[in-house]
Amino acid sequence: MNWIKVGNLTDIPKLGARVVRTAQGEIAVFRTAKDEVFALDDKCPHKGGPLSQGIVFDKRVACPLHNWVIDLEQGCAVGPDEGCTNKHSVKIEHGVVLLRIENRANVIGFSGQAVEA
Repeated sequence: MNWIKVGNLTDIPKLGARVVRTAQGEIAVFRTAKDEVFALDDKCPHKGGPLSQGIVFDKRVACPLHNWVIDLEQGCAVGPDEGCTNKHSVKIEHGVVLLRIENRANVIGFSGQAVEA
């Protein structure tokens, strides 16, 4: 597994998200008010709602379908709800968002452009 550039930090609005498309599915990359980034599968563990369209607050996101709250650090629902979505390693270097995924083939970054494998 290698780190790949998927976009710039400034491409993600504060308290928002952008989606990276991969052969394994979509990954939501979130940005907090303090410019921290987290990456989770873009599926709520409840009914598969698009977490990237949810409301980000602190280090959490509220699913837009049924308002389940998901912890961005762990990928798990906050009680009393239960369940987790997959989390992915992500980091920022010099304002560039890097994502670590197994299969780099057919990755589409924030800009909608293919990422070089």
